[in-house]
Amino acid sequence: MEFSQDDFDRLLLFEHTRKAAEATYAKDPLDADNLTKWGGALLELSQFQSVSDSKTMINDAISKFEEALLIDPLKHEALWSLGNANTSYAFMTPNLDEAKPYFDSAYDFFQKALEEDPGNELYSKSLEINAKSSKPKKSSDFNYDICGWIILAVAVVAWVGMAKSNMPPPPPR
Repeated sequence: MEFSQDDFDRLLLFEHTRKAAEATYAKDPLDADNLTKWGGALLELSQFQSVSDSKTMINDAISKFEEALLIDPLKHEALWSLGNANTSYAFMTPNLDEAKPYFDSAYDFFQKALEEDPGNELYSKSLEINAKSSKPKKSSDFNYDICGWIILAVAVVAWVGMAKSNMPPPPPR
């Protein structure tokens, strides 16, 4: 797999975020925001892995989001992130019957996130796209793939924006 400079920068950013969250967790395991960031970094890093490694990393991210929700059950960022993680996992599952429970779970999490933050357009769009993805008609795999890429793009834009707002300044060149 060959990386562009942007991919490499993203990889470094999310690896830095993951390590920082891991260190923060060691000091304060009850920080739901930190767990959500950690899960988000794992979810982003999963894109740079093989399918089997990616699924493992997504499951690790899911466990971080679930842990955050044990601390703060109404944390809409963690709910939305769980929706994204389940959607990502579903799109890596070629058998539609096996993927459907992940789409269904994602829908539930997107719905709960929207209930907690009703005006959030990103949550609303995620729910709308998931509803279309989880009920594929007799359409081709092409349409199925397009929906997956749209959801992934929305997730990437959201996480990159969040990560950049929490990123240390780059070293001078």
